[in-house]
Amino acid sequence: MTRFNTADNFAGKAASDYDEGVAFNFAPEILQPTIQRLAELANGGDCLEFAIGTGRVALPLHAHGLRVDGIEFSPDMIAELRKKPGGNALDVRQGDMTTTELGRSYSLVFLVFNTIMNLATQEAQVQCFRNAAKHLNKGGKFVVEVMVPALRLYPPGAIAVPSDVSSGHLGFDTYETASQKLTSHHVTIAADGSSHSNSIPFRYVWPSELDLMAEIAGLKLHWRHGDWNNTAFDDNSKAHVSVWEKI
Repeated sequence: MTRFNTADNFAGKAASDYDEGVAFNFAPEILQPTIQRLAELANGGDCLEFAIGTGRVALPLHAHGLRVDGIEFSPDMIAELRKKPGGNALDVRQGDMTTTELGRSYSLVFLVFNTIMNLATQEAQVQCFRNAAKHLNKGGKFVVEVMVPALRLYPPGAIAVPSDVSSGHLGFDTYETASQKLTSHHVTIAADGSSHSNSIPFRYVWPSELDLMAEIAGLKLHWRHGDWNNTAFDDNSKAHVSVWEKI
């Protein structure tokens, strides 16, 4: 299976700078409803985060009083998590979220912030759902937070759509519809005028495609909203939070 390149995107300086690069996701108006919804879905049970990263969600959820275990492909991201208060209290396994098994079951498995798209083939995404189902109790929930592919934003002849244009950052996304490949291109500009560029490959995925993956894994759609605040999901939604239940 083809997967992301951790050596480029989730290791070394990329790992140590990761939190700074996604600082907007630590804002209370984003993080607090995320933790609240996940805690509600766990209903006091144990939780497992796929691609736990530096612990942005896992650590406050653990502080909420829940057991939170994790699987993470990048050892450098795990090292960053361990540096944080409470980071050593989490049981985190270094491994691939499509195949790594922890040998126990959970009330909730979750995968946030578009990370399902880091799996670069449909086969790998399906296997991720199957691995989630293996870790769930009957009636347990699998949660995925992911963007809706922004193909509607493309005018005829366009080759890229800007995701951010600011004084310190330029971001553009390119889509290849035949392969469902999305590449996110970034140029970061430092205060001294120096710049750094990188491009991150993804495989974009539609909500209906995720529902089929869930069905293959023995999961049934429980609900889908446009965000963590339970906003209705509709034709104008830019992202969705979807929850499937093990049947």
